Amino acid sequence: MTLMSDCRIALVLAGGNALGGYQAGVYEALHEGGVQPDWIVGTSAGAVNGAILAGNAPEDRLDRLHAFWRPRVSASLDHGEPFDTWRRSGEVMATMLTGHGGMFAPLGTALATRDAPALYDTAPLGHSLSRLVDFDRLNAGAVRFTVQAVALDTGAEVLFDNRAARIEPDHVRASGAMPPAFPPITVDGVTYVDGGLSANLPLDPVLGEPQDRPVLCIAVDLLPLAGSRERTIGHLIARAQDLTFAAQSRRTIAAWRHRYDGDPALADRAVALAHLTYADQQREVAGKAMDFSGLSVRQRWDAGRRDGALLLDRLREGAIPLGRAGLHLTGIADGEVQEERP
Repeated sequence: MTLMSDCRIALVLAGGNALGGYQAGVYEALHEGGVQPDWIVGTSAGAVNGAILAGNAPEDRLDRLHAFWRPRVSASLDHGEPFDTWRRSGEVMATMLTGHGGMFAPLGTALATRDAPALYDTAPLGHSLSRLVDFDRLNAGAVRFTVQAVALDTGAEVLFDNRAARIEPDHVRASGAMPPAFPPITVDGVTYVDGGLSANLPLDPVLGEPQDRPVLCIAVDLLPLAGSRERTIGHLIARAQDLTFAAQSRRTIAAWRHRYDGDPALADRAVALAHLTYADQQREVAGKAMDFSGLSVRQRWDAGRRDGALLLDRLREGAIPLGRAGLHLTGIADGEVQEERP
């Protein structure tokens, strides 16, 4: 029987801007369960969370995540759904006008300060990363760290990897440079935009690279494929955003499952893929990725912690097939196991 200690543990973190607090909650559950990743792959918000994890000692990571996301102490929603919808919509509008401290400056600042056209200047994110991440530690490579971006001119997917070259704050900013909101970032003469435009859940590096031992790949997605029938234009806008990015994840996972089933070169590889998705969307609003309020972050963080704890339960029960040849998928969303493949 293969144990977690016998596996290479990869943590793959998707993009989703303010929804990234869910990933922090998942990590908190993993940390409390003694599960630490050997390799972190991220794009956009996932790249930011990944940098904080890879660039700090395990005992400091949760404090740094709290400092970045600033969740409210309590997630109580005693005022009811109508009030909460109004509150969240107001938070989105305020952020779109005034920006978000530590991430991006107010509306119009990039037009005034940057050559590349964009609505917001992300220089504050660079300052936050420099403050919260020890880039010398990150680049020392105790944890492998890979960031995905897309070359603006050619459309090529590019991976920045601390095993190949030094990673700096601008590499992480490039991974989250979603146009037209955020300006493209130039690194070593090449201009990059958000890696989520190509693969919002960057599984390819982990699933495609040969490994010397079984792999437990914990992939944390921020936008759900399934959802309820939408009632308003606002809900429909939010649902369209979900589908745009969640369909990428579905296609990627389906393609890799097909390859592992039919490619003899992959026959001996053993990968357990745990796909966690932030699907607790009932209270979210259109523009949810711009709602950084402490109350909303706390709700997402708690949802991630709940789903991460469920994953740990499944691992302890032996319900996830570690070490078995092939690619085996377990889906977890909204506090439930969604899909398992024996």
